[in-house]
Amino acid sequence: MNRRSGARWLESFSDNLKSKIENPKWWGIFAIAFAFAFSGVVAEAQQPGKIFRIGYLDSSTASGSMVLLDVFRQELNKLGWIEGKNLTIEYRFAEQKRERLRELAAELVRLKVDLIVVAAQNTALAAKNATTTIPIVIANVADPVGAGLVAGLARPGGNVTGLSNLATELNTKRLEVLKDAVPKLARVALLLPTRAGPTLQLKELRPAAVVLKLKLEEIETEIDPKGLENAFQTAKQKQVGAMMIHNNPRFFAERKGIVELAGKYTLPAIYFQKEFVDEGGLMSYGADFDDLYRRAAGYVDKILKGAKPADLPVQQATKFEFVINLRAAKQIGLTIPVDLLQRANKVIK
Repeated sequence: MNRRSGARWLESFSDNLKSKIENPKWWGIFAIAFAFAFSGVVAEAQQPGKIFRIGYLDSSTASGSMVLLDVFRQELNKLGWIEGKNLTIEYRFAEQKRERLRELAAELVRLKVDLIVVAAQNTALAAKNATTTIPIVIANVADPVGAGLVAGLARPGGNVTGLSNLATELNTKRLEVLKDAVPKLARVALLLPTRAGPTLQLKELRPAAVVLKLKLEEIETEIDPKGLENAFQTAKQKQVGAMMIHNNPRFFAERKGIVELAGKYTLPAIYFQKEFVDEGGLMSYGADFDDLYRRAAGYVDKILKGAKPADLPVQQATKFEFVINLRAAKQIGLTIPVDLLQRANKVIK
């Protein structure tokens, strides 16, 4: 193409383009093309999506709670919530010092977290006293209504919702299992945290013991190695035939030491979570806490996506586990009746 013909082609192209721009029917085409080309620039300039921040408040220890926290985080991952990507979790553990709960709850509120997950009743009450606006998800509380955390199970009515572990009802069942497991059982020690007060669990358990013709020896203890050792010594002095552990996350955190003491003092004991049996304990009967923590992650997912706690009914435990450890029974010279073994979900031989 020579210079003259090139000039004619350029002039023709310019006139053709001008005619198209002046023609209204082409305006939409040019607008769409421009928008499509510009969208890539806009996308590159956009900020990443919001990183939500939630708090986790627990009265016990980080190491003691890790087994359940792992389940919780794994379920969050399945729901699309990844720590460091679209979620940050602020962990606060009172390390067995209940008096720190108020301070830790207030700290989470000052951080302006989007939601607070709590492990049990005391932590739930501390969180609720700290805020009436930040959503609170309870992972396992015995009686949320009786504790004053929610107005009702179907309609919580405030900023708290989550799950009940039915511990109050299950305590009676644990007492029945102990009587079936231990021949001629007359006295049962109940291990309680100091200053526990008249808890809802105790209100149900005391009359149940009377019906079963069992003497309930309530032994309060500081939840540390020295306190627990003294508590077991007291139980032996009172000549109890077996022991129950109050459903409390601080006892859960010390489960390894408690199981070792039960073996040392040859006391048949029943626990509220299977993890005690995983550590070598004799028996457990209670809610499936792995399931509760998975479902708690589901509540977190719904709330972060816009649901209101007041509109999410409190759910109760639906999965239960009865586990017996025959190796532990052999170590303390206890023969478990066959009919009780047949009722267990799992028997460790």
